[in-house]
Amino acid sequence: MKLSSKLLTLCVFSTNFLGSAAFIAPKAQGKQSTIPAFNYNGNFGNNDFSQQSQGQQFGGQDQFGNQQQQYGYDNYNNPQGQVMDSRMTNPNQTLESRLSSLETQTGVAPMGQEYRGGAGLWDERTTLLVQGNTLKTWSYASVKVERVQVALRTEGRPLDADVELWQGPDNTPVRMRVYVENGAIRPFNAVIETPRGPNTIAVRNIGQVEFPLTACVTAEDVPRGPQGQLADRPSSLTIQGGALKTYPFDPAVESVQVLLKTDGRPLNARLELLQGPNNNKQVIELYTEDGLDRPFYAIIETPGSGNVVRIVNTAPVEFPLSAWVEPYFIDENASSTDVVLGGDRDW
Repeated sequence: MKLSSKLLTLCVFSTNFLGSAAFIAPKAQGKQSTIPAFNYNGNFGNNDFSQQSQGQQFGGQDQFGNQQQQYGYDNYNNPQGQVMDSRMTNPNQTLESRLSSLETQTGVAPMGQEYRGGAGLWDERTTLLVQGNTLKTWSYASVKVERVQVALRTEGRPLDADVELWQGPDNTPVRMRVYVENGAIRPFNAVIETPRGPNTIAVRNIGQVEFPLTACVTAEDVPRGPQGQLADRPSSLTIQGGALKTYPFDPAVESVQVLLKTDGRPLNARLELLQGPNNNKQVIELYTEDGLDRPFYAIIETPGSGNVVRIVNTAPVEFPLSAWVEPYFIDENASSTDVVLGGDRDW
């Protein structure tokens, strides 16, 4: 009985040994395959891999000139097979740091756009599309924001909008109704004083849905027209209530700056840009609660010839206003002897 048990145990051991050995793949014989194998590291390597210890690497290159696959850990103690960016000095750099570095990169402004404080006035990061019959607001809670610049334009269609300054509930110290015949040639550009914050700028597109506009409201690098040298010049003109004044300009004048203010009384006026008899290219109907604390300053584009700025004081005779209207940009290369055609220059 004991002998039979030993023989049975020997047979079982031999069977297990032969069975496990049967699953051992024999070494490949013959010519090595020339078809490259693609690994997840993005390189092509040979199919013949020799067993190496952890931390060691293959040496040399394959027939395609690429580094062979690596095992173990690299110099940064990272597992092999991980896809790395060749521009990264440290593969352990996180995705958040890479995204933050991209956000801090300074882009190039499109042609025709002026950079102000690192972001152009019409840069995509500072503009907002306002569809027809839509209201958009910009709120400034800081009391350090003393003035903001509001710019409106279209792709060549008419522009019809309401611009308001809100300060507190049901308090609108500044209101403007803006109409422009062509928002691409003559964009609206004005400066609104915002003392004693918080303040909110509201832009309402009162045009139809077929007439969207692009709005830009910024508090960076705002022209200091009302508080600058323009108000200190003696070229102001007093316009009594119910009266109007006109200012014709030479065709070389590309843009005009306008400043309207009072001695502290309310300001009601209508500002018009004419090109030809009673041909309104731009109209601004303005109301300011305090013309001294919140004067009106705007830059009006005047392309072509025959441009006339007309200011009408719509308030009663007890509310006069002071007006400064001067050229803002003059084309020095313009010739007075050339033939000047009427209407818009960009047909």
